[in-house]
Amino acid sequence: MLWKFFLYGILGWLVEIVWTGMGSLLRGNWTLASHTYLWMLPVYGSAVFLEPIHNRIRRHPWISRGILWMGVILVIEYVSGWLIQQVIGVCPWDYSNNTNFSVNGFIRLDYAPAWFIAGLLFEHVHDYISKIKL
Repeated sequence: MLWKFFLYGILGWLVEIVWTGMGSLLRGNWTLASHTYLWMLPVYGSAVFLEPIHNRIRRHPWISRGILWMGVILVIEYVSGWLIQQVIGVCPWDYSNNTNFSVNGFIRLDYAPAWFIAGLLFEHVHDYISKIKL
């Protein structure tokens, strides 16, 4: 399970780097500047604890699974941001000034469609990773 934790964490970092790099491109920054936070390794790594949820819901329609993942991921992002703020005094990602869809600076509701898709993609990653025997 520990290796899955780190694998999910590293995959999350990679996706975030691509996501923020594409955001740079859309803002006209041709350097494709990207970033993530070391704090995100355990946040993304916690996806290992979502595997049992996927196993229970895999037969449900994709739309209901996507909605569930969207909500779960938003809650995880909010709680993670809040906890990190409690520990170090600041949330590394502060959406307060980025959008009107921010909730306390911890989450962006306009990212909900991205989390819907990410959750459904997680299911495929989970199934693939589950075939790996270490």
